[in-house]
Amino acid sequence: MTTLTLSEDYKVTIPKEVADRLSWRPGQRLALVSKDHGVILVAVPEREDLFGLARGANVEDYRHRNDRY
Repeated sequence: MTTLTLSEDYKVTIPKEVADRLSWRPGQRLALVSKDHGVILVAVPEREDLFGLARGANVEDYRHRNDRY
């Protein structure tokens, strides 16, 4: 288990071995998701990374927003 230390100005440093394992790079945006007794840190995907994400999705029986009540 890797531990971090919260500095006096509320900053943490992610160890290089953790960043390398997750393929995180300097300057990359991360999202901090607050949970009951802690947080989850996840990488924010770039727009280009999302291209083709829904390829092959079933669009059968799709309702247009104007068809809703």
